[in-house]
Amino acid sequence: MKQLFSRTLFAAAALALCSAAQAEEKFTYMTNWYAQAEHGGFYQAVATGLYKKAGLDVSIKMGGPQVNVMQLMAAGQADCIMGSSDLQVMITRAGGLPITTVAAVFQKDPQVLISHEDVDGFEQMKDKTILIAPSAQRGYWLWLKQKYGFTDAQTRPYTFNIQPFVAEKNTVQQGYLTSEPFAIQKAGVKAKAHLFADKGWTSYATTISCMDATVKDRKAAVAAFVKASMEGWKSYLADPAPGNALIKKDNPNMTDEQLAYSVAKLKEMGMVTGGDAVKLGIGMMDDKRIAANYKFLLDNKLVEAGKVTPADAYNFSFIKDAKVMP
Repeated sequence: MKQLFSRTLFAAAALALCSAAQAEEKFTYMTNWYAQAEHGGFYQAVATGLYKKAGLDVSIKMGGPQVNVMQLMAAGQADCIMGSSDLQVMITRAGGLPITTVAAVFQKDPQVLISHEDVDGFEQMKDKTILIAPSAQRGYWLWLKQKYGFTDAQTRPYTFNIQPFVAEKNTVQQGYLTSEPFAIQKAGVKAKAHLFADKGWTSYATTISCMDATVKDRKAAVAAFVKASMEGWKSYLADPAPGNALIKKDNPNMTDEQLAYSVAKLKEMGMVTGGDAVKLGIGMMDDKRIAANYKFLLDNKLVEAGKVTPADAYNFSFIKDAKVMP
């Protein structure tokens, strides 16, 4: 009887463990680039068990320069993706992909133009060669042309390589405030980073964007992912070591020095904890700001009136419920 009782207890324990494992729902999030500090909160949530605590078994897949994360999500290879800009996600929605943004981690878009040290502002770039990626032509480049009088004739393709900028002093290049300025500094070149957000560029960045079907059919999983991700960002900014260890595992080229620089910039500029996050929680977006972004898209014929509205492209319910305060 004792042996039977022991076997029964063992079977019950095994069944409980199996049920617990099954309770963790698989969820895949794809980033927009190689693993870096700008993705730190998501890696932190994996490293510290925040996703598991929320009932999720989360896998983070890296994007990259030749990776179309939206197409991959549409093909079922990710549940949600990291949008670099909420404007680009709205453009994609207007193009026919049923995608919805449910949170935006960065209150400021980290996008910058980087000049040599003799240039004090955007106004002094009219005679410079400006290196930008083709995708910028349907986004911030239109804003820069309207605001500062830049021309398409000034542009050359940016290949995600700083060497053309380092070699030619009359050149300006695009970049992220948290990334390329450090690489240029390490190359021994004195430069200045000019942040679009400081001059009125209202785009959010580092979004969580999902297919409509995912938002509808996996509502509980999306809610859990959003909340745990924001908790991950709060934890990462307090102590990034656990997340950084996973970042370096996914991206062995990432250095401790670069990570430290990026985290310092995220904190200094209030990228995650500033703006609407101060009073409403990390990841929150503002209706008026979204409306301004939508108007920019309409005015520049990047979306057609009637093809998409902010109500179609955004769902604030998940991030409102999360309420993870900085």
